[in-house]
Amino acid sequence: MTVEAPLTTSEALPRALDDRPRRRFDPRNANGRWIALASFLYAIALLAHPLVPNGARNSGSLVDTFLPWSWLAIPLLLLLALVRRAPLALIGALLPGLAWLGLFGGSLIDKRGADGELTVVSHNIGAENPDPAGTARTLAGTGAQVIAVQELSTTAREEFQGALPARYRHHTVQGGVGLWSTYPMTAPEPVDIMPWPRALRATLATPKGPVTVFVAHLASVRVTSESGFTTDRRDQAADLLARAVDRDPAAKVLVVGDFNGTPDDRGLAPLLDGMTSAQEVAGDGFGFSWPARFALARIDHILARGLRPTSADTLPPTGSDHLPVVASFHL
Repeated sequence: MTVEAPLTTSEALPRALDDRPRRRFDPRNANGRWIALASFLYAIALLAHPLVPNGARNSGSLVDTFLPWSWLAIPLLLLLALVRRAPLALIGALLPGLAWLGLFGGSLIDKRGADGELTVVSHNIGAENPDPAGTARTLAGTGAQVIAVQELSTTAREEFQGALPARYRHHTVQGGVGLWSTYPMTAPEPVDIMPWPRALRATLATPKGPVTVFVAHLASVRVTSESGFTTDRRDQAADLLARAVDRDPAAKVLVVGDFNGTPDDRGLAPLLDGMTSAQEVAGDGFGFSWPARFALARIDHILARGLRPTSADTLPPTGSDHLPVVASFHL
C-alpha cells in the first residue's frame, strides 16, 4: 500500500483550478453582443444624422433624402438577434426602431380631415408626357380650385389648356410652370430663381380674401461618383425662392411645386422655414411622389403660410414620372 504525501498549498491550488468545470466559448453570446453594439450605434447614427457634414459632395443632404428608408436595416438586426437566440441582441435591435419612430412615427398616422374650402393640386406633368390632355382631365377631376403644373413643354401647353374645363379660365404660364384657377387672378409674374423661367407668383381672389400662390420647379439633382450629390444649383434656387416668399407681404401664401428635394433635406431648410407642409400636418403616410412607378421620395410639395391644411395626399399615376399631390385648406 502506497501512501501519498499530502499536497502543499502551492501544489493544491493549481490542481484545484485545473479541476474546475470549464466554460466553453459560446459564439452565440459573442455575436449577440456585437449585434447589440451594432444596433446601439445605428440608433445613435439615426438620431445624429444632422451632424453628417455636407462638404463638397453634399453627403449630409444625401443621407437626409433617404433617411425614411433607414428602417430597412431594423428587421435585419431583429432577424439576426432571433437566429442567434441572443436576448441582449434582441433588446439592442429595438433601439434603432425606437429612434426611427421618434423621427418618422408621426408620418404613419392618418391625419386627413374633412375637405377644406380651398383645394390645390400640383403636378410635374413631365416634358415627355404622352397624354397631357388626359393628365389635365385627371387633375381637374379632383375638383380643385387651383391647379399648378411644372415641366409643361411648349408643345403640350395648348393640349393641356384645351382639356381643362371652362371653369379654369384664369391662368398664367411662365416658362415651364403654369397656374390655373377658378378664382380671378391678378399680378401674375415670373420669379427669378434661375437664369430661365422656373417659378411664378400670382394672387387669387378667393371668397375669403386674397391668396398669393408661388409655383416653382427647382433645379434637378444628380448622384455621381465624381461629384457626389449635386444640389448646389437647387439649393441656390431654393434660397432665392425663400427670399421672395419671405418678402411677400401677403397674409395667406401657398408655395407649391417640384422642389427636387425631400422635407428632411437640409438644402431646402430656408424654403421650409416658417411654412407649413400640408402632407406633414394633414396627410396620410410619407406622401412619396417620385418616381411614379415606385415612389421613393417626396419631392413634390404644397406649403402654406396663414392657411390651415385639412387634408393632403398623392393621386394615382398619370403619364408623368411624378405623382400629383393634392391638399385642401381652411381659408
